[in-house]
Amino acid sequence: MKLKLINIGFGNIVSASRVIAIVSPESAPIKRVVQDARDRGELIDATYGRRTRAVIVMDSGHVVLSAVQPDTMSHRFDEEDKN
Repeated sequence: MKLKLINIGFGNIVSASRVIAIVSPESAPIKRVVQDARDRGELIDATYGRRTRAVIVMDSGHVVLSAVQPDTMSHRFDEEDKN
């Protein structure tokens, strides 16, 4: 089994096989997910101070914030599948 890594911006990567969902951060339920992860100490902020454009939910319960659009990450997943 080959390990697939996805660039989530600014040189940060996540394992593609561990990602459950990539969602937009605007809705109230997603904001609650982010706050709950922050309270549990399982929030990873990979935005480097920029605006959060995507929230990545991992199978470990961690939540990753990214400054890259969800559509862009989706295309990166598709590129990895082709290779």
